[in-house]
Amino acid sequence: MLSDGELDEGSNWEAILFAPQHQLDNLVAIVDYNKIQSLGSVREVLELGPLAEKFRAFRWAVKEIDGHNHDEIRAALRQLPFARGRPSCLVAHTVKGKGVDYMENQLLWHYRTPNAEQVQRALNQLGCAP
Repeated sequence: MLSDGELDEGSNWEAILFAPQHQLDNLVAIVDYNKIQSLGSVREVLELGPLAEKFRAFRWAVKEIDGHNHDEIRAALRQLPFARGRPSCLVAHTVKGKGVDYMENQLLWHYRTPNAEQVQRALNQLGCAP
């Protein structure tokens, strides 16, 4: 599991380069690609796009999915490895705080903890309230 922000780290790209060289087709990277990092949007901090194409250029087999769709996630995981002799990368396009009106796509909620009232509001919006 990788966040898009973690992909700013050179050590990750060293590992990403290493894996196909050694045909590690039992290795799977799942990238939570919500396009928000601690300090700002991915575009503002360090643009990663086109992310899937970068992994392909590094000789990974790649699938892109809606990271909120459980059926797509299960279907993709059942197809592993995506290609024999190559590591697999699942780029899961997500929305930070999806389904909670005050959190959705808001940088503040990347590092803030909701108070009890906000938690209840979020649970209500997600249909999880007790």
